[in-house]
Amino acid sequence: MSHPELTPQEVLAAGPAAPGVNERPWLVRWDLLGEDAGELVRRTLPPALDFHTSGTTGPSECWRRTRDQLWEEAGMLAALLRPERPEAVLSFAPPRHVYGALATLLVPARLGLPVWYRPHFFGAMPPSPTGRWAVVAVPWSFSALRRKLPWIAARERVALLHSTAMLPSTAQDFVRDAGPGRVSVREVFGSTETGGIAWREWGPDDPPWDLFDDVEFVADARDAHDAHGIHGIHDASDVRHVPGTLGAPHPHPALDRADTDPDVPLTVRSPRLAARPGLAPLDTWRTDDLVRPCGTRRFRFTGRRGGLVKINGRRVDLGALERALRAVVDCADLACLPVADELSGEHLELYVVPPPGGRLDRARVRALIAGHDLTVQPRQVHVVDRIDRSPTGLPRRIRPTRPADAGAAT
Repeated sequence: MSHPELTPQEVLAAGPAAPGVNERPWLVRWDLLGEDAGELVRRTLPPALDFHTSGTTGPSECWRRTRDQLWEEAGMLAALLRPERPEAVLSFAPPRHVYGALATLLVPARLGLPVWYRPHFFGAMPPSPTGRWAVVAVPWSFSALRRKLPWIAARERVALLHSTAMLPSTAQDFVRDAGPGRVSVREVFGSTETGGIAWREWGPDDPPWDLFDDVEFVADARDAHDAHGIHGIHDASDVRHVPGTLGAPHPHPALDRADTDPDVPLTVRSPRLAARPGLAPLDTWRTDDLVRPCGTRRFRFTGRRGGLVKINGRRVDLGALERALRAVVDCADLACLPVADELSGEHLELYVVPPPGGRLDRARVRALIAGHDLTVQPRQVHVVDRIDRSPTGLPRRIRPTRPADAGAAT
């Protein structure tokens, strides 16, 4: 796979949504621009650009960001990478999404560095230079990079910037395999509606997130939130990987704490909040995330409310998926539960209780759902005796897998 060269003017004029900018590899030499990058951006990009949510939790929504908001945020992301003194950029993030528009198109412009864009898992890596690199990552990037460790080893230093989902467990494997001091990972926490909210430098101790300088917490009258509003499981015999800690097994946090613990919906104010077309920009935004504040400027992520998971950047409503599955699987009960995934960061698994007097195995359930248009297929299927539920109907405990299910295909 080669990287045909585009000029900065060509890539900006095409725009973040252009198929040629998203679906094919390319190289842009911002280091050879010869004029002020900010002036070129203001002259070439329209005053406002539209980005769309995935539509997996309802109709896809259009959110508008101004050119100045994007350029400002690109400067903030560039500032996260600048201490690493990168000399070139490799990006895996498609520009059609706001993170890709920022980090693939505009961060290299802010840094004045050449950028190679690689949209696919397989393909050639950029050639020299062999010095210090920045890599704009999405969840599958870490698996792709583990296949290219000789390329990593030839670099003096690699600084990764990651967003769109929780960090996959393969990231820790990649950092370990790359060798001591070779790689750093900075994560960005945000959404289409908000842009970047917070950032952290990843470490195995799951450090807290720091708000960006222009973001502040907003007190929400609805902060008294029932922690059991998150799908989850809690059983000494069924500990799962869950979002929040890279690769580390934990019971689901919402079901392993007292309801009095100070977990609150993350509500923020920022001058970079998006606007719906034709309407004024948002003043504040209440996200789908639950956090535990650490002072006034930091927080720990503890889960998502409303049963949402984010798989490869797409939001999936577990409740809606369960309703679709009930229409095709004859069962006494079923539940979709979130798990961490080494490739996509987050995924989900399906638990099914057979109907009274009936039989089901995993292969049969797979066959029943394979032909239906679901937002996502479960990573694994489990047939279980019973799903204990809270008084509000949310799953709390998974009974052990039925012996008859042993050895069935997943």
